[in-house]
Amino acid sequence: MKPSRLTIFAGHYGSGKTNLAINFAVMLKRVNPGSRVVLADLDIVNPYFRGIDSVNILNRLGIQAIASRYANSNLEAPAMPGEILTIFDDKSCYGVIDVGGDDRGAYAVGKYADYITEEKTDILLVCNKYRPLSREPAQVLAIKNEIENAAHIRFTGIVNNSNLGVQTTPYDVYSSAGYIDEAAGLCGLPIAFTSAARRLAGSLPDIPNLFPLDIYKKEQWKID
Repeated sequence: MKPSRLTIFAGHYGSGKTNLAINFAVMLKRVNPGSRVVLADLDIVNPYFRGIDSVNILNRLGIQAIASRYANSNLEAPAMPGEILTIFDDKSCYGVIDVGGDDRGAYAVGKYADYITEEKTDILLVCNKYRPLSREPAQVLAIKNEIENAAHIRFTGIVNNSNLGVQTTPYDVYSSAGYIDEAAGLCGLPIAFTSAARRLAGSLPDIPNLFPLDIYKKEQWKID
C-alpha cells in the first residue's frame, strides 16, 4: 500500500497493533529518511505495553514519539499533551497513531475525529485470529462497530496480524488467510496487508502485501 500522510492503527486488545504501529513508523522513516515522522501513542487503556516503551529506539531513528504523561503507569486518564496537534497541523510530516483497544480506547481518538476526517487518512483495523475474543470473523465485525461508534471515524482497511508470538509458524500465517478474507467481507473493508515476524518472511512467498515485522519491546532491549 502507498501510505497516506496519516495512518491510524486500532483493534482488539492483544492484536499486536502497538508493535505494528512502531514498525510502520520505522518503515516510513527508512523509506523517507528526510521526512518528519511522528508516532502518537493514544493507548490510555493498556498499562502493560505501550509505544512509549520504545521511545529511546524511536528517537535514535529520528522518529518523534508523543504519549500521555500517564504512560507506563496504571492510571487510566485520557490526558494527551497538546503537541499531538502537530500531527494534524504539520501537513509535511507523516503521522502514525496507535489507538487503545476496543471502544474504551477509541474514545481517546474521538476528540480528534474532525482533524482526522478533513484529509485522507488510512484507518486500519488490526486483527489477530489467535486471540480469544477475535477468533471469529463475526467478532471482528463487532469490534469494528464498537470502535467506529466510540471514535466517530470509519475504517478504510483491515490488517491481518494473526500470530502466536514467538511460537508463530508459516503455517499459522497461511491458516489465517480464510479468516481475514471472511472478516474483510463482513466488514466491507479491503485487506491492506498481512504482517508477520521478519524471521518468517522468507517462508511466506505466496502472501500478498506481506509486511515483515521486527519485535520492539521495552526500551532497554536491543533491537537488531
